[in-house]
Amino acid sequence: MTSEPEHAVPPDDPTDLHTRKFQRELSAGLTSLVLLSVLADATEDLYGYEIARRLSGESDNGGPFKLGALYPVLRNLSAAGLLSSRVVPSYSGPPRRYYRITPLGRDALESWRATWTATRDFVDSTLNRAPAQETSS
Repeated sequence: MTSEPEHAVPPDDPTDLHTRKFQRELSAGLTSLVLLSVLADATEDLYGYEIARRLSGESDNGGPFKLGALYPVLRNLSAAGLLSSRVVPSYSGPPRRYYRITPLGRDALESWRATWTATRDFVDSTLNRAPAQETSS
């Protein structure tokens, strides 16, 4: 008979696994929305790290977005014509790709904001609804 070593890692908590999966799925569309919003508010072209810094604001918490996850989304938005980009040599490291929102990106952002607002309002009203009272027969 063999026993498990004392340093064996316990299986992941199922609730934690579901929470991480939910967060990944929720973040997928929201990342595009917030990236377009940050670029729409910018007065100049921005590169990835600058965008991430603006997303994190003054706090160390960049929201549910990981820095590495922003770059594929930026590339996808650019490929879809919602952003334009240009590469600029950097004297302190590798070249930087700068992004700017396009007119099509502004139109998409306006539509996505309306969709987000309606979705948020629906979710908030559903989550904040008083529990239904059971009736006895």
